[in-house]
Amino acid sequence: MLPMFEFNLSTDPRGRIFLDPVAFADMDHWHEVARELRNDAPILRVEAEGYEAFTALTRHAEVFEVSRRSDIWHNTQRSMLMPDWLWMFILSLGIDPKTLIHMDGVEHRDHRQVANDWFKPAAVRHRQADIEAIADQFVQRMVDLDGECDFAQDIAVPYTLRVIMSIFGIPEEDEPLMLRLTQGIFGSADPEYLGDMSDPSTLGTSAIREFGEYFGRISADRRNNPTNDLATVIANGAIGGCPLNEHAELWYYIIVATAGHDTTSYGLSGGVEALLRDPEQRDALAADPSLAANAAEEMIRWTAPVRHFLRYAQEDTSLAGQEFAKGDRVLLSYPSANRDESVFANSMTFDIRRQDVGELISFGVGAHYCLGSQFARREIRTFLPKMFDRITDLELAGSAEWAHAPFVGGVKHLPVRYRVT
Repeated sequence: MLPMFEFNLSTDPRGRIFLDPVAFADMDHWHEVARELRNDAPILRVEAEGYEAFTALTRHAEVFEVSRRSDIWHNTQRSMLMPDWLWMFILSLGIDPKTLIHMDGVEHRDHRQVANDWFKPAAVRHRQADIEAIADQFVQRMVDLDGECDFAQDIAVPYTLRVIMSIFGIPEEDEPLMLRLTQGIFGSADPEYLGDMSDPSTLGTSAIREFGEYFGRISADRRNNPTNDLATVIANGAIGGCPLNEHAELWYYIIVATAGHDTTSYGLSGGVEALLRDPEQRDALAADPSLAANAAEEMIRWTAPVRHFLRYAQEDTSLAGQEFAKGDRVLLSYPSANRDESVFANSMTFDIRRQDVGELISFGVGAHYCLGSQFARREIRTFLPKMFDRITDLELAGSAEWAHAPFVGGVKHLPVRYRVT
């Protein structure tokens, strides 16, 4: 069996919070450490045995600047933090990650354009009735569960999954498979998602293979029987007049399915958890549905489900007075940047009326700005008022649990109780 995640840091031990999946299971503590780093080591060199060295950026200004300068700072294929052995194992299997998050420049622009029209604000508004209908289904599920549920697993996860699968044109009966595969890719460091597999690398690579088999069949069908869904767009996509090959199609399906589901579900479940920590905030939102849009933005700031991306310097450059050589890599810490005291007033306080929430950086900046941001926002702000229209006295019924996930994560279990109106 391959080695599990181990950490032997030769630099500031606080750098462990970016490496250790378990660190993300206690986000209150994580944010306390991140606040210390913003104050006294905002540009932190991290060297750990078995990991290529990187510099962690925890302030909003540096995360914004690197994101904006996509001409100097590139994603490259290794855009997520992982131990060296795992990266070499992935390559040894012939797996060649090539999603939008791994591309840069013209290649990224051209591939993004394949599905871009589906994610523009006007196109997303056109699907509002569909999103509302799905939201109604899951509010009704809360009603049917008769006053108690795990909001994360019973509501947030299947609701957001159904939205993205409906856009793809995937039948509801295949949603459990899609859930298992997305958790296999983004949640493979969490023991809960390993199942019978004791090795996280095996789970992730197995999920990629199953994705390929499933969406290979979908692509073949949509080329022969095109319809009005995103799967048809990808299956028949072309760049410069040349059809996407099977490899490009697979990774397009993977990034849209995973990023379009897990991130939004964590934003919703973590946002509701924060809401329930403060009954005044909960009651204000329940009484005034017009607060839903701003509340959704604050939930996205507060949860920052995408924990990081890596960027690589394409030339010698400087950042905040520090020199970086060509090839150096930096880690953009979105959860920390979203709590930066120099940008957000009372940054460690969840506030659905927040006036500076527009500065959130959860979706990135510039060329790599999140393709699905409009869907994420709309799904959350649509669900909240519908829920409070049918549900009252919503409160925590136990402790929330966070995923052990250093790349995409959030609240994975949220026991709640409530009354049905």
